[in-house]
This record gives sequence, structure tokens and C-alpha cells, in this order.
Amino acid sequence: MKAISYSRYGGPETLAYGDVREPKIGPDSVLVKVRAAAVNPVDWKAREGYLDPMLDAVFPVIPGWDVAGVVVQLGVSVAEYAVGDEVIGYVREDFLSRGTFAEYVGAPVRTLARKPRNLTWEEAAGLPLTGLTAYQVLTQALQVKRGETVLVHAAAGGVGSIAVQLARHLGARVIGTASEANHDFVRSLGGEPVTYGEGLAERVRGLAPEGVDAAFDTVGGDTLRVSANLLAPEGRLASIADGDVVGYGGRYFWVRPDADDLTRLSELAEQGVVSVHVSETFPLERAADAYRLNEQGRTRGKIVVTVDWADEAAENGGNGGSGEQ
Repeated sequence: MKAISYSRYGGPETLAYGDVREPKIGPDSVLVKVRAAAVNPVDWKAREGYLDPMLDAVFPVIPGWDVAGVVVQLGVSVAEYAVGDEVIGYVREDFLSRGTFAEYVGAPVRTLARKPRNLTWEEAAGLPLTGLTAYQVLTQALQVKRGETVLVHAAAGGVGSIAVQLARHLGARVIGTASEANHDFVRSLGGEPVTYGEGLAERVRGLAPEGVDAAFDTVGGDTLRVSANLLAPEGRLASIADGDVVGYGGRYFWVRPDADDLTRLSELAEQGVVSVHVSETFPLERAADAYRLNEQGRTRGKIVVTVDWADEAAENGGNGGSGEQ
């Protein structure tokens, strides 16, 4: 099958497009024919070796954890899905090797949910990691309640834009940091935008003089310090970007695959509560360009890589055409 892979840590230049071995399917997994896969900052951080203290890399590594596609083969113990089901997944294992930037991916059922019927393949691919991160931080780490005020950083980005929508659904008031160019976008999600950078604390206090009940940090560094100082007396703080949050009495959060949470997100998408903004798409062979754009850190919503299945010969070849086993 065709895939993007890298055989050593490094920059986008390490990414190669070509043939790799098709994945084997374990008893509790399914083979997914990939329609789209979203780019996340953690993908290029893994490629550059930042996750090496945590996750072993089995080279060559196919990057990517987000996927939307069609089930084409079942593991022997799988009863949750049938061949032909449309699914989304946060397909993360405890090592780096078998990612989603490929024509096929083997996905444990614990990482999957049914695709929202109202989302395109590209939109659906952008939901799992960002959606699960936002959902789990808001409901577990911050335990946001109706009537509270929540500060969300990078509110126009992948995680931030979903967090704004989910926090509003939970009944919270949301203040979101963003560049001025993205203020209208943040408003369209239900948030009250403020410009990040120097003077941020004063701007937030102008909107919430008594402090915020919860702060969701996606940036780290000085932004984390400012967030801690903006909390109300009983305020809560969580970060997905900076472990120093623990020193401020907050929680450092790492998202985990959860089929139930992902199913809930899919339901919320079908109800119109959550939408996914796709800023740009790239074909699989240009995934390196998608990474370069993501690494600039200024994306509104998501960047997505797509797999073209127009060629029937490619579609029917290999394991993907073998059906259920």
C-alpha cells in the first residue's frame, strides 16, 4: 500500500511517500480503508523525537493518529462493526509505527466510533484527537459547570475551536484568545474573543473582573502563568502543552482513546452542537507540505490529508479488497 513514512527523527524532509507493508489485523482490531487523516502538532513533535522518552519508535514510522474511513476487514473477535461501516478513530498505540497517513490502517476497536453522518470525510477526520482532548479536559480535568466562565487559549485552533463549542454546550460562558483576524470565527463558535499577547491579563479582567472559573491552556510558557493569575479563588487550571501547570496547582492532561467519549462526540456533531472547520486539504503524497503548514502554528481549525480512491485497481488491491476474515 502507499503511505507516508519516516525512517529517522527529523524535519519534514524525512517524510517519504511510497510503498510499505500492509498492516496485519489483530483479534480486537479492524482494517480501515483511509479516506482522510488529520494533521496534529503531536505528529510532527513525534517525528522530531520529542516523544522518544515516552514512546518507542519502530522504524519506518507511519505518522498520524486521526482517521476517517471505511471498515474493510474484521479481527476474529470483533462484533462491534461490520464490513462497510464508516468510522472515525483516534488510533494511538503505545509506540510509534502504524499510523494513519496511509491507504489502510489497523485500528483497535477501543479507538473507534461511527462517523457522524452529517460530516464530510475531511471534517470527520479532524474530530477525534482534538474533540477528545477538548471533551476530556472540560469534563474530567476542569469539570466545567453551567454558569461558569471558562478561558480557552488558541480558541481558533483545532483543540480550542472544539473546546469553545463544547464549553458553550455545557452552559459555560467562554472567553477565547485569538488573533484579531480570527475574532469573528471565535464569535461564530459562541466565544468572546480577546487578542493574545502583551496586555492579555488586563483584557481578560475587563471581561471577567472576578476571575475565570476554569482556564484551558493549549500554549504553555508565559500563557500558562497568565492563566494561573486570572483564576477566581476556586478556579481550576489544566494544560495540554506545559507540565509546569502542576506547579500552579493545575493538571497536565494527555488525551486517551475512548470509544464511549468518541461516540458522544459523534452524536454531538450529528446534533449540530460541534462542527469541525477544515482550513486546507492535501493529497497523501503531499503530506509533508501539510506538516510544514501545521508547524507554523497559525492554522484556523484543521489541516487534513486525503486519500484518493478513484482508481478501482488500487481500491480492490491487497488486504483492503479481501473483505471480512
